[in-house]
Amino acid sequence: MSMHASDSMFAFLTFLPFILYLVVIVFTVYFVIKVIKFMNEKVKLDREKNEKLTEIVKALNQEKRD
Repeated sequence: MSMHASDSMFAFLTFLPFILYLVVIVFTVYFVIKVIKFMNEKVKLDREKNEKLTEIVKALNQEKRD
């Protein structure tokens, strides 16, 4: 039994929703991982910024006392 072009097209169209669903799932997982990495980096940089601001405030307060 041989497959015609219309049969292979029908087979492709049958699996198209599954392929699209898989692509959406993979993109979603990739996006979530990137967002988590970005947020972790942002939290780290915010902590460093807050520590530097605290040091600046302490230095300014000491300067005012002197």
